[in-house]
Amino acid sequence: MDSVEADTSKIRRSCHVVAMPYPGRGHVNPMMNLCKLLASRGRGRESGRDDILITFVVTEEWLSFIGSDPKPANIQLRSIPNVIPSEKGRAGNFAGFLEDVMTKMEGPFEQLLDQLEVETPATAIIADTYLVWVVGVGNRRNIPVASLWPMSPSVFSMFHHFDLLVQNGHFPANLSERGGEHIDYIPGISSICLSDLPTIFYGPGKEVLGRVSEAISWVPKAQCLLFTSFYELDSHSTDALRAALSLPVYPIGPSIPHMIDHNTLNKDYYFNWLDSQSEGSVLYVSLGSFLSVSSDQMEEIAAGLHDSGVPYLWIARQDTSHLQKASGEKGIVIPWCDQLRVLCHSSIGGFWSHCGWNSTLESVFAGTPMLTFPIFWDQMPNSKLIADDLRIGWRVREGENKVVKREDIARTVQRFMDSSGEETKEMRRRARELQCVCKNAIEKGGSSETNLDAFVRDILQYP
Repeated sequence: MDSVEADTSKIRRSCHVVAMPYPGRGHVNPMMNLCKLLASRGRGRESGRDDILITFVVTEEWLSFIGSDPKPANIQLRSIPNVIPSEKGRAGNFAGFLEDVMTKMEGPFEQLLDQLEVETPATAIIADTYLVWVVGVGNRRNIPVASLWPMSPSVFSMFHHFDLLVQNGHFPANLSERGGEHIDYIPGISSICLSDLPTIFYGPGKEVLGRVSEAISWVPKAQCLLFTSFYELDSHSTDALRAALSLPVYPIGPSIPHMIDHNTLNKDYYFNWLDSQSEGSVLYVSLGSFLSVSSDQMEEIAAGLHDSGVPYLWIARQDTSHLQKASGEKGIVIPWCDQLRVLCHSSIGGFWSHCGWNSTLESVFAGTPMLTFPIFWDQMPNSKLIADDLRIGWRVREGENKVVKREDIARTVQRFMDSSGEETKEMRRRARELQCVCKNAIEKGGSSETNLDAFVRDILQYP
């Protein structure tokens, strides 16, 4: 892993970074984790002054969510108006929400930059790649912009090389007829089925494909590209993108709250239950906070967990009491938990996941194998990466009408969690090996640590 060395004599005495995430949990959280790492590199220098000030910009709704969360003294929160009434929700009208984000946030953001110009002018901006307009704002104001991509490098490569699908006659395509076809011409991507590409290429969400492609096309106009991944997790895609793009590419992840000392935190009641379970015996189940599976599928999952006899901790956003009753007393169903702490608990032996990228990074950090159950968007290629490329998980196979039946769930869960089985032993061994690679990446001299320091030097020396 190489990095760009900077002339430290050119570093500013102070720097004001404005961070602008897309207003969604899978975007706000990794942006904040990155900012906390940056903040830690800007404190304690030159007689204790903060060399890096970070203004973290969120919508009013998100300010109410994270305003009281602990954060370093050199991170300040500022808000802009919500783009649509929060009661409409993102999941209920995702295309409309994205369109409003693309068209209605730029003005309020520029007004905030005008206010900061009077207080402490911004010297750099970190923006979610989805927020295409931020690059234009930065270029007009001569403020360098770093684009933060909150999904895998592989998925970025799929979008960046989307034209290859068209040229090779694989777009548009009917997945019911051609979903099993493999392609191997996307740089940095091993052979992949069309059905494992992001859903917005062929199915759910395809109405926003144009907007996302537009965002990707603007990345070369930024000053650098940041990945929330670490280099070794997806090195082939990262190398291919470095060759294709003319700007620096920095994998600085995993952008998860790994810097928190979890041993100093208070234990919620479910940790007492985890403490009472045998090592590696519990299946953690969480299918994300954005989209849910159908009610029929939820019933099958509950029955399958019950019939498997495997202890479980299930995070479900609603109907927790009903699901608890349906799935029995072998485990517990709750609406929320501290996921990274749970995944790192010694009793956890597996993670049944929707394969959101942040959840994937947390599972890799914890060394926890995964049962992949993708629902939408980038979760399909993430499932392929986990099960086929990294081989640290298995796919939960769909049945008729795309519903996995309880008997198949019970059988899969039993086999997946059987610590005496050779397949499970090998999978857990690979997960532990990747965990070591991940932790080495964030230690001093590791790839992510080196990339983050190079990025900091780049920010501080911008004219």
